[in-house]
Amino acid sequence: MVDLRYEILRKPLGQTFTESHLAKDKDAILIGVFDEDEILACCVLSPIGNDTLRLRQMAVQKNLQGKGIGESIMNFAENLARDKGYKLLMMHARDSAIRFYEKFGYQIKGDQFIELETPHHIMEKQLM
Repeated sequence: MVDLRYEILRKPLGQTFTESHLAKDKDAILIGVFDEDEILACCVLSPIGNDTLRLRQMAVQKNLQGKGIGESIMNFAENLARDKGYKLLMMHARDSAIRFYEKFGYQIKGDQFIELETPHHIMEKQLM
């Protein structure tokens, strides 16, 4: 999972993972999509308080993007969050991914900010 996240999310920015980055996963829910032993896609859900989860590190293999795998992960992540009693799912979305998340009902909250040298917006969705 770390290799996929690096390849899709960090390497294009010239970034790596530090131990402190990876330590954030300790208390998180890790979601992966596999074909046998090969990881195709993943995301991380990190608790923020009692009612909120933060979706992080959403990555799909480049050759599989646009084929519905990201949609499947989003649906699974939202259902899992609801089942665990969370009321809000939020993220720091790269501006290049905003349209993807808007398709699932996520809304931009606040102004653009820079994270990892890349423009981002906070996006949120109330889970029913």
